[in-house]
Amino acid sequence: MMLPVLVLAGGFGTRLKSVVPDLPKPLADISGKPFLWWLLSHLENEGAKDVYLSVGYLHEHIQSFFGHRFNKMNLHYIVETEPLGTGGAIKNACQKIPEPQILVLNGDTLAMADLNQFIDFASAYNSKLFMAVAKVENASRYGTVIKNETNQITGFAEKGKLGSGLINAGIYLVDKSIFDEFELPPRFSFEVNLLTQFLPQLNLIAYDNVTDFIDIGIPEDYALGQQKVPAMVNKT
Repeated sequence: MMLPVLVLAGGFGTRLKSVVPDLPKPLADISGKPFLWWLLSHLENEGAKDVYLSVGYLHEHIQSFFGHRFNKMNLHYIVETEPLGTGGAIKNACQKIPEPQILVLNGDTLAMADLNQFIDFASAYNSKLFMAVAKVENASRYGTVIKNETNQITGFAEKGKLGSGLINAGIYLVDKSIFDEFELPPRFSFEVNLLTQFLPQLNLIAYDNVTDFIDIGIPEDYALGQQKVPAMVNKT
């Protein structure tokens, strides 16, 4: 996999404050190692070479822990001097990453997807934006993704819908020129202010070959992740 990878690791971790009060969320302990260690291990297994970490809150802790190499991968840091939201962080990073296309991963979720296959899948479509989606048995706390038979995403349903469904798995393939097409402020939510607000104009394509998923952003799933995250990563 030759595309650069951007990991969004700048969040405050508000929902996890009760269990990780004094660390940035990517350093939350999972079975003796930071969650970000497991995420980077997965990226290394997938063949990533250059990983950019968009960092903000307590970023010094992340930089001092990981440095600029993770085994054979190069780590680059993009420091947010003020909170930019997920969209602002991606847009800001795109101005600093030279390649025209990037993979973007949330820094508090782990989705098992073959990233090379995701890139190959995207090459068959005339689109600038792709999103991995995962099928979960209980989609009520996430909100669901609605797609048609050609994998185009046609809508998003609010949280609270009971039953199984497709959810945003927190992995995107982004053509950087997408940000030239819309008027967006420096600080914005990628999910709300781009994906939802401009969905009719986006031709947003879903990639649904995701075999497992976990979001460590709330205490219950953080507890579950102590066993599940290592099992997911070590399986690859």
